Amino acid sequence: MTLAVILVNYNGKQYNDACIDSILANSGMEEGKIIVVDNASQDDSMRLLEERYGGEERLELIRLDDNYGFSYANNVGIDRARRQGADYVLLLNNDTEIMPDMLRRLWECAKRHPGSMIAPKIYYSSDRERIWSAGGSFSKVIKKAKHVGLNETDRGQYDLERETGFATGCCLWIPMSVIERAGTLDERFFLYYEDTEYSFRLHKLGISIYYCPEAVMYHKVGASTRGADSPLCAYYIARNWLLCSRLHLGWRYPLFLAYYALNRTVCCLLWLVRGKGQLVRATLRGVGDYRKSCFGKAEYY
Repeated sequence: MTLAVILVNYNGKQYNDACIDSILANSGMEEGKIIVVDNASQDDSMRLLEERYGGEERLELIRLDDNYGFSYANNVGIDRARRQGADYVLLLNNDTEIMPDMLRRLWECAKRHPGSMIAPKIYYSSDRERIWSAGGSFSKVIKKAKHVGLNETDRGQYDLERETGFATGCCLWIPMSVIERAGTLDERFFLYYEDTEYSFRLHKLGISIYYCPEAVMYHKVGASTRGADSPLCAYYIARNWLLCSRLHLGWRYPLFLAYYALNRTVCCLLWLVRGKGQLVRATLRGVGDYRKSCFGKAEYY
C-alpha cells in the first residue's frame, strides 16, 4: 500500500522546508512520496527546493505555467499519484508541520475505516495547545460548515475517534478508491469551499469521513491567503459559498440565501465602520461574478 503526499506551493518558500522535513521524518513515509505542485510561484521557492532536496528520491516537483488555484494544482498531484500507483493521497497545506507519527496514525485509522476520508487533529502552530480543527460539522438548516473545537484549549475533550461531517482541505487523507467514485476537487472554486463541496459530495455517495485525534499536526493559519481579513478572502468566500450551497442544499437553498444576505450585509457594515471598504467591494464583486457564472481565478486579485 503506497501513499502520495501532495503539497500545493504558491510563494511558500518560508514554509516549505519545515513542512517537507516533518513529512520525511514520519514513520509512515518509508514507501511514501511527496509531490509538490507549484502554481507559478514568483518567490524563488522552487529553486530553493531543488537545491535542498535535489537528491531526495521521495520528492517530486511539478511546475505549472500559471496560478491555476488550489483545486487544480491538487488535481494535478492526484493524477500523478494515480498514474504512479498510489493507493492513498494526503492533500496537505505546505504551511503546516506534522507530528512524527501522524502518517502512521492515519494508516491505522484507514485500516479501521476502509473506504473513508480521514482528517487529523489540527492545532494552531503559534499556540500548540489551542485547537484549530477537531473534525467539522454542518449546521442543521443551511448546512454552514464549521470546525469542531475551534479556538478551544485542548483538554482531551476531542480525543474520541468518530465520524464527522466536514473535513478541512488543510489535510485530507483520501483513498484512491474514493477518488475513483467521487472524482477530484471542483476547479471552479479556485480557493475556498472546495473542501466543503467535496465533503457534501462524499456524503451524497454514502462515503464516510472520520476524525482521527491521534493523528496530530500544526497549521500556520492564514499564511497562504494573507489572513481572513483580506480582499482575496472576502471575494472567494462571497462567491464560492453561494456556488457550494446552490450545488448541494436543494430545498434549503432559499433559506440559505436569506441567511447569506443578512450575514454578508452585517459583515459589510462592520467593514465600512472599520474603514475597510476594499472588503466590501471584494464581496460585491464575488456576488456579481457568481451571478454571471464567472468562476475559477478572479481577475482582481
